Amino acid sequence: MRALIVHCHPSPASFTAAVRDVVIERLAGAGAEIRLHDLYADGFMPELTRAEWEGYLDAPANHAGVAREVADLAWCDTLIFVYPTWWYGLPAVLKGWLDRVLVPEVAFLMPDGENRDIRPGLTHITRLGVFTTCGASRWLTMLIGAPGKRTILRGLRILCARRCRTAYAAHYLMDSSTPESRARHLARVARATDRLARGDGLPDPLAVLMKEQRA
Repeated sequence: MRALIVHCHPSPASFTAAVRDVVIERLAGAGAEIRLHDLYADGFMPELTRAEWEGYLDAPANHAGVAREVADLAWCDTLIFVYPTWWYGLPAVLKGWLDRVLVPEVAFLMPDGENRDIRPGLTHITRLGVFTTCGASRWLTMLIGAPGKRTILRGLRILCARRCRTAYAAHYLMDSSTPESRARHLARVARATDRLARGDGLPDPLAVLMKEQRA
């Protein structure tokens, strides 16, 4: 098991960092190889520049500025994101990571003469995890549509292996959290990471969606 953890929070003393540490501890205990991308600590620049946009379709030159990130993405079979949910979505730095790293011929293949739509490029990734915190309640987050969760567990998930397993855990109402609620959440994160490491994460969301549409 080769796990790439993408961590996004400006404070090394944050609760999000504690979540990251639990994920690393559980994966290491399962014998996984681990690589960590700490976006703030690494000084990752999220802006897609004009030059990068103009060369977006020019592979492999389109990942020259993010060569380390692309290499680690190709190396891993497990991809995990640890971040706070801000305004129901991804922090700007993490969204920029997706914009700059998940480029054509890396994350997906562009349409061509035989294919009218994009095709998955991350089929070597068989496990995908999201561990986050939300200031809003669960019901309000679901009412808005949880766009951050959907971006990764639907939008990114569809580019991974067909039977990619997923894990998700969120601490809602983070602004009114207590030591007890945070401890419970860290325990949930540990259990979810253990399940993911065993390969028995959540069911394939695409298969579930298709089943719901047939019902």
